[in-house]
Amino acid sequence: MVERLYMYHSDRPRTSHLFLLMIAEVVVGLPGNLLALWIFCFRMKSWKPHTIFLFNLMLADFLLLASVPFRIDTHLRQDNWVYGEGFCRTNLFMLAVNRSASIGFMTVVALNRYIKVLHPFSRVSSMSSRSAIWLSLFIWAAVAVLRIPLLTTDLLHRHPKDNRSMCRSFSSYRNPPPAIVVHYVAYIAEFLLPWALLLFCSARIVWYLKRQEQLVQQRKFKNAIRAVAVINLVFTVCFLPAIVTGLGGLALKRFDPRNCDGFRSMSLAFMWSMGFTYLNSTLDPLIYTFNSSMFRAALKASRLRRLNVLQSD
Repeated sequence: MVERLYMYHSDRPRTSHLFLLMIAEVVVGLPGNLLALWIFCFRMKSWKPHTIFLFNLMLADFLLLASVPFRIDTHLRQDNWVYGEGFCRTNLFMLAVNRSASIGFMTVVALNRYIKVLHPFSRVSSMSSRSAIWLSLFIWAAVAVLRIPLLTTDLLHRHPKDNRSMCRSFSSYRNPPPAIVVHYVAYIAEFLLPWALLLFCSARIVWYLKRQEQLVQQRKFKNAIRAVAVINLVFTVCFLPAIVTGLGGLALKRFDPRNCDGFRSMSLAFMWSMGFTYLNSTLDPLIYTFNSSMFRAALKASRLRRLNVLQSD
C-alpha cells in the first residue's frame, strides 16, 4: 500500500477564502456558460471550424463547473468526502479531463487566429468543419486517455487518526504510484507546452503587424490581437500560479524535507491556486465574445429581442 503523508488543514480562515472563490466561480460561471450553450445551440446560423472549437471550449467549461459543487460541499464538511471511492475517482477525473480540454481548445482557438493572420492561404487556414470536428474528438480522446490513471487509482485518502476521507488527485506521497506520476507529468506538460505556443503566437503576431503597420488599422487584425491577448491573459492568470506553487512544494519536499512550515504554506498556496484553475471556466465567456463575431452578433440580437419583448409588455 502506498504510504501517504497526511496534513491537517486547521487553518480554516485561510482556506475559507478558497471556499468563497469556488462559490463565486459556480454562481457566475454556470449561468454564463449556460447562456453561451443556448446561443451556440439555438442562435448560431453557421458552424465554421472556429465556432466548433469555441463550442467545445464552452462544453469543457460547463462540465468542469458542474463538478465543482462537490468540492464546495467537501470543504463545508471540513475536507471530508462522503460520496464514496468510486465517485471520488469520477469527480477528480471529470475535473482533470475538462480542465485539460479547456486548455486544449483555448490553445487551438489561439492557433487558429494565428494561422488566419500569418498564413491565410495555408491548408490549415481553410480547414473544413468536418476536419474541425475530428480534431475536437481527438483532443477529447487524448485528454481522457491521459487521465485514465485517476480512474484506476484509489484517491480516497483515509486519515488514520479520525474518520475523515480526503478525495484528492494531488496529495503528499512518500512514494507516488506510477499512475499518479503520469497525472503529475500531464498536469505540468499540459500547461507549459500550450503556454509556450501561446506566447510564441502572440510574439509572432505583434512582430508581423509591426512590420505591416497599415494592417493594424484593419478590423480583423485588431480582433486577432485582442483575441490572442485575452487567451494569454486568462491562461496565465488561471494556470501559472498552480504550476509555480506545485513545483515549489515538490522542491521543498525533495531538497528541504525538514521545512514543514514552508511545505505547509506552499501546500495552502497550491490549494488556493487550484481554485484559480476553475476560474478559467468562469472567464472563458470573454474568449467566446472576443473570438467570434457570430457569437457577439447572436448575443446582441438576443438582447435586442429581449428588450423588444419587455417593451411590448
